[in-house]
Amino acid sequence: MKVRVDPELCQGHTLCAMTAPELFGLRDEDGHAYAHSAEVPPELEDKAREAARSCPEQAIVLS
Repeated sequence: MKVRVDPELCQGHTLCAMTAPELFGLRDEDGHAYAHSAEVPPELEDKAREAARSCPEQAIVLS
């Protein structure tokens, strides 16, 4: 599974980083999220899905 955060949609709610800090970080300059890596380890796929569901802006893209 791959993950990315759409920077045009992210509003910095931080829910993804709270849900899956292993997968997401927050930029210092604006608090918007980014994925630490495009590749999601198999053992973290459920957390990636949960983070995507929790995003109010639907900025997390899984593929």
